[in-house]
This record gives sequence, C-alpha cells and structure tokens, in this order.
Amino acid sequence: MKRTLLSLAALCLATACAFACTNFMVGKNASADGSTMISYAADSYSFYGYLHFRPAADHQPGDMRKVVNWDDGQPLCEIPEVPHTYRVIGNMNEHQVTIGETTWGGRQLENAAGIDYGSLIYIALERSRTAREAVKCMTDLVAEYGYVSGGESFSIGDPDEVWIMELIGNGKDSKGAVWVAARVPDDCICGHANQARITTLPLDRKTKTKGNVVSTKDGEWMWHKDVINLAREKGWFSGKDADFRFNEAYNPFDFGGLYICEARVWSVFRKFADDFDRYFGYASGRIFLATDGRWAGEPMPLWIRPNRKVSAQDLKDCMRDQYEGTPLDITKGTDAGPWNSKLRYGSLGFKLDSTQYWFERPVATQQTAWSFVSQMRGYEGANAGGIFWFGPDDAATNLYVPMYSRINGVPECYREGNGDLYTYSPTSAWWAFNMVANWAYTRYSDMKPEILRVQKTWEDKFNSQVEVVDAEVAGMDEAKAEAFLTDYSCRQAEQSTAAWKDLFTYLMVKYIDGQIRREENGQFKRNEWGEPTGPNRPPYPESYLRLIQPEVQHE
Repeated sequence: MKRTLLSLAALCLATACAFACTNFMVGKNASADGSTMISYAADSYSFYGYLHFRPAADHQPGDMRKVVNWDDGQPLCEIPEVPHTYRVIGNMNEHQVTIGETTWGGRQLENAAGIDYGSLIYIALERSRTAREAVKCMTDLVAEYGYVSGGESFSIGDPDEVWIMELIGNGKDSKGAVWVAARVPDDCICGHANQARITTLPLDRKTKTKGNVVSTKDGEWMWHKDVINLAREKGWFSGKDADFRFNEAYNPFDFGGLYICEARVWSVFRKFADDFDRYFGYASGRIFLATDGRWAGEPMPLWIRPNRKVSAQDLKDCMRDQYEGTPLDITKGTDAGPWNSKLRYGSLGFKLDSTQYWFERPVATQQTAWSFVSQMRGYEGANAGGIFWFGPDDAATNLYVPMYSRINGVPECYREGNGDLYTYSPTSAWWAFNMVANWAYTRYSDMKPEILRVQKTWEDKFNSQVEVVDAEVAGMDEAKAEAFLTDYSCRQAEQSTAAWKDLFTYLMVKYIDGQIRREENGQFKRNEWGEPTGPNRPPYPESYLRLIQPEVQHE
C-alpha cells in the first residue's frame, strides 16, 4: 500500500489548497514543429466540460463588461469595454494567444473586491494580440480593479513566446496584486501544478532593461515593484533583495505542495530528462518528512531543456500521466483494488488514529472537466493557424479533438448550455466521455486498454489530417477558410462523440455484472442457434484473493 504518512503538525498549509489543475509549457525551439504549446487541465468537481466561445465584437463608448466569478457565478463588478475584442475559442484567441492556470492559494492575500482569476484569463484573451500584451492586460486590470482570488500561476503564450506568471493579491488593505513573470527559454519546457515555482529574481546578475522587461543570459523577466517590499512588510522575508525567493515568501513548501503538486511536474519532466529520478525525494515529500517539516534538499528547476523535441501528441500523453513506471503509480497497490483503478473516493487524504494519510494525485484525474493542448503555430507556411486540442473529462480516457483558432462557432456537443452537472444531455460530449470513464473505473485494468485502442485510432487520424487541412486552407480567403475549418472541427467533434457513445454501449454489454462476454471475429459470440453464449467469469487476481483470504469462509 503506497499511502504516505504526514504528521498532523505539518497539515495546516497542505489542506489550504484544492490541488486542482496542471499546466505544461513548451518553447518553440523545444517543440517538434516549431510551435509553442501550452497544456491545461481544468480540474474541479464544480466545472462542466463545455468549450468556451466568444465572438469578436466592436463596442461603443460607455459599454460595460460584467465580471462574474468563474468558480461560482457570483457577480463581482463591471468594467468598461475596449473598442474591439477578439474571438476566443476555449482558452485560445484568434491571434493564438493562450492562457492557462493553476491555483496555489498561498498566503491568502486576496482583496475584498475586484476581478477573479478566471475572468482575468478570458478578458485578457479578448484584448491581447501577444503574450506580453496579456501579461500587461492582466496586471493592469488587477491594479485598477483589485483581485479577489488566491495565489495563481498562469501559463501565457503566443506563437513566439511562452511566459509563466505568478500572482497574489495585496490583501484587504491595498487594492491590487504583486506578481512576477518569467519567459520560458525557447529551447525549454516548464510546468506548474498548484505550487508557486518561481524562485529568485535576476537582481544580482548582468541585466538589460527595456521598458519593464529585464533581460539576462537566462531569459526575460517582469515583476511588480512591490513584490519584495510586501513580503518584508508581512514578515515573510528578510535579508538581501538578491536572496528573495517568490515561492518561499508567498507559497512556502509544505508536504502537500511537494507530494500532491510538485510530483506532477516531476513525473512529466522525467519523461524528457536524463537521470531526473534524483529529484524523487523532493517530489515525493520524503525530504520534507525526514527533516521534520524543515525544508532541505535541492528543488526541481523551474524549466528544463528536453532531451528530445516535444510533439503535440507527446503533450497530450503527458496530460494522461498517472505516475506509471514510478513508485507513485496510482493504478497500483491495495488502494487501487483488484482491477487497478485510479479512482479514489473522498478527498485526497484521510485521517486514522491521529495520523494523516495521502493518496497520490496524478496529472490525469477523474474530476477534470476538460483539458487542452494549445498548439500555437502562427500562420507560417500557409498553415491553418493554431490548433486547440480539446478533450472533455478525464484525460486518461478522453480524446483530444482539433478545434482551430479560426473557427467561428463550436459544435453542439461542446456547446455551453448543452446540459450541465445536474442535467444529462444525450448530445453532450462531456456526458458521453464520463459514461465511458466511470464505467471503466469499475474494471480499469481490462477496460482501459480497450479505450486506449479507440483513443489512438482517432488521434492518429487527427494527427495525419493536420497537413491535409493545411493544404486545403492554403490560398483560401479568410471567410472561406473560417467556414472550412469550422465545418471540419465541428464534424470531428460530433463524429468522435458518437464513437464514444458506441464505445460505452460496447463496454457496458461486454463487462456487465462483473463478467466478460466472449467475442469472435469482432462480434459477441453466439451459439449455432444464434443465442448468446455464456460469459467468461474471471476471478479476482491472486494478489487480491490473498488479501481478502482471512475474511472468506474456507473448508
């Protein structure tokens, strides 16, 4: 059994964060095709998996935009519209600017009023042509209107650059937020998962400054002028400015920040780095426990140079990571049950006899409402533009379908309002993928391989069609290209959703009542008179039988 122990004395900070969402970023020289990429999983039991869409619009002086809290729908404020807003598809706009996030909460310095983190994302997408414009838009908005959410890490990219920005509110006595942003080097990959990851600022290095951007040989940086001063005022930092570490001041490490959060980044980084298992003691929280809650050991780097080029499919597969091949594999151990299920009931942890236990928290989790891989390709080489690979529900068993940045509508199966968490809709992709995933959790080791075969067939097809679509769109005028791409994207979504409904029907028939129906030549087997044959009745695995042996009657 792989549960990890944590003394109650170290529990207070670990439970403050919901441990939701995971992001990865890829610089253009680290990717297989020269695109920049961002991936994001929206992990919340309160979110419904639809594809956000907002058309471009022109606005008149005096027009206002209502700001509604993305998490719970609470009205927050109104802000003036800008003269023109850009089209937004999911978390990518028509200029291929993409924004994702993960929440870490931290010191809980949000303001009494202002804009929430989710609204910041979508407002910035409506108003920004580049990643740098998005950083400025978001930080200007919180400076003027305040910030009501907890600490956040944002992934912000365009076809040329990818930035990680970490931001936390000033507190109720001061409107606004402090923040720091770092450009991910073009030949690197970066990630964050509910733990602030930016450490020192380039204050003691040779730098060049242009506007508010500080350049070093290691990259480019921006930060709020009071980011160090506020930490000093609150008593969270003392010493020389050059020794200031953002994450230690505003989101200090605890066991949960390592085992539940940093471990996800570690698990993906290790796929693209040699000898990355040397960070296992850090990512698993073992160093933290061994030093009685005192921080010790070498932290993981903020970004790494991958040992090979990263493709969009690689990044999709990373979003499906469940710690396979590591000691944290969530599909192994007693808590995975006889059929190696990744599903865990209740919260991430539980307490027995004054001892706190923790389950693993992988990248791919059952509470994902939707996830994406944003492939920001620009328009070089007459391609069809950016591709927003969108997948509802658990990434381990979902499908990433290409939604192009130039589409002018979304498919019915992804439409906002087509069902919700309490309203089943037979035409909703989210419900179709949930039916497959939730049925699979009951016999995961048998059903998941069947799902992966269908998943691979569809994604191989999509990947092979990218160049075909590019060739079709090349030379088209804008209106014709938009119509073609909209039709193509919507057809793929509807057809693959129908395929997942068929997959659910097949799996339901095959595995009903804990049995496995016999098959022959791709069909369920019938006898010579056309009647169904009896099923296979596979027993529990021997390892599980030995576990329950003391509780079973014997002769």
